[in-house]
Amino acid sequence: MILGGAMGNSALDANAIKALAELPSLDELRGTLVGLIQAPATKIARILNEPGGQLARVIQAKAAQDEAA
Repeated sequence: MILGGAMGNSALDANAIKALAELPSLDELRGTLVGLIQAPATKIARILNEPGGQLARVIQAKAAQDEAA
């Protein structure tokens, strides 16, 4: 059973130690940060590519319609 501890010059009680133990690891925080940084770039790339995809679908639909006629 942990009754308390210290962090730097601060004394920690049992609840503070439990809260500290529940924090994510440094690797987990780094992964979260990288994910947050990459998300906007992914969204921008998707937005930039979408108009070209829409145009290709319209041209393909028109070609299919011309072939059916």
